Amino acid sequence: MTQYLLSVNHDYSKPLFDENTDVQAMYAAVGAFNDKILAAGEMLFGGGLEEPSTAMVVDASHGGDPLTTDGPFAEAKERIGGFWVLELPDLDAALARAAEASAACGGPVEVRPFQGE
Repeated sequence: MTQYLLSVNHDYSKPLFDENTDVQAMYAAVGAFNDKILAAGEMLFGGGLEEPSTAMVVDASHGGDPLTTDGPFAEAKERIGGFWVLELPDLDAALARAAEASAACGGPVEVRPFQGE
């Protein structure tokens, strides 16, 4: 079994939801997806993230006192808005779960395997 990160990406340069988005239905669909992967024993961890403006960056890579700054590390309009860490048999299973996740949350989902030991 391999662990995969399924991440939901949002374009934070525009509103997360438009007037056509049924937010309650989306939350219900994501909840149903979460219930399904929990029942299957695939979900190790998951969650939604606050907006990038709440981020803090800590850099202690150069020795001495760490430098702490407000805001996200990289300048980009797309950021991770939420994620799941799943344990699945292979990439095909991860891609299938990502398709379900994408349909549930109404946005693209990136799939990345964790590095092996």
